Amino acid sequence: MASSNGKPTAQGEEGKAAAEGSIGGYESLHRLLEANLSPELFQEASRLLLGLNCARPLEAISLPEATTTLAETHNFDVQAFRFSADKEFLRQPRVVRVGLIQNSIAVPTTSHFADQKKAIMDKIKPIVDAAGASGVNILCLQEAWTMPFAFCTREKRWCEFAEPVDGESTQFLQELAQKYSMVILSPILERDVNHGETIWNTVVVIGNNGNIIGIHRKNHIPRVGDFNESTYYMEGNTGHPVFETAYGKIGVNICYGRHHPLNWLAFGLNGAEIVFNPSATVGELSEPMWPIEARNAAIANSYFVGSINRVGTEVFPNPFTSGDGKPQHSEFGHFYGSSHFSAPDASCTPSLSRYRDGLIISDMDLNLCRQIKDKWAFRMTARYEMYASLLAEYLKSDFKPQVIVDPLINKRA
Repeated sequence: MASSNGKPTAQGEEGKAAAEGSIGGYESLHRLLEANLSPELFQEASRLLLGLNCARPLEAISLPEATTTLAETHNFDVQAFRFSADKEFLRQPRVVRVGLIQNSIAVPTTSHFADQKKAIMDKIKPIVDAAGASGVNILCLQEAWTMPFAFCTREKRWCEFAEPVDGESTQFLQELAQKYSMVILSPILERDVNHGETIWNTVVVIGNNGNIIGIHRKNHIPRVGDFNESTYYMEGNTGHPVFETAYGKIGVNICYGRHHPLNWLAFGLNGAEIVFNPSATVGELSEPMWPIEARNAAIANSYFVGSINRVGTEVFPNPFTSGDGKPQHSEFGHFYGSSHFSAPDASCTPSLSRYRDGLIISDMDLNLCRQIKDKWAFRMTARYEMYASLLAEYLKSDFKPQVIVDPLINKRA
């Protein structure tokens, strides 16, 4: 088991095994290294793994006692860091405080649907309160946060969790957004009542006055392993909107969209300063990609990225298969949490716990986005017209790849 500081407790007297999802009893790779390396080696390992922000190690932030008390009382991981930017002569710093919430479900999937939803909302509220007590300006929850990630089952009864954009979960968060003057991004299973009860995977963007600014629907739908999501909803129809809020311009790249570089690019072209990636993904499938893709997107597009993943193992009442030759099973695998932030200068925060609920907070100076654009000139050197021409040709039915064949390749010596 892990203590409140993320280090493993002794397995002696009680004989308890390490928590499921831990790394040898540690909550994250960062905490494992911190506990087992000398300070000098740990500093060097952190530099290599996390990078430097403005040529300095990322700075940790002290949080109010109200926040740490809530975290201790409700047993969730809480961490906070600061991304700085260089001082400018003509612009003042544009610091915004951003939070990400990861969580497990609260009751078994066999419970009444209304009880499941209420239990998750009750579980989330103190974490949102902790974000509010910490002065968070923009807060993002995980993909389909109001329900278990049941899309592996292909059972249509889980559609009952779908709700209109202005439904129960939105109203719940609108009150908290207004209370804390906080922009909240709420990923839900949407029921589009104006278009034949169509189901979508949607993020509702709630303004700091409690108003609904708009929505974005998931652009890319997985068809891999147990991720049978196209049984429930198809690709979204909202494009790549960027929402100009009181605290900055934000976009949302929902879950599987992180595997598509052009998806990240489009939010950058539309002017995003922060892009959130609310997700639900399991270790066996994607964990080696997790620390790479969002960080690469932040670098390539000169914006900040907030990556959120749920935690825990969700067991469903009926076994299922996915046509991949594996025996029938009743769960996806372990959702490994590890939510974190990435910055345009290639620095990133340590990750939250692999198995506990958590809140990660970051102060980020949005001036860093333009500073990195000026430094690396990625936009100026991108040659978009060359790739636009290639893509236009690729979409034609008579497209032929540009392959130059060695004329001697099939000749014998």
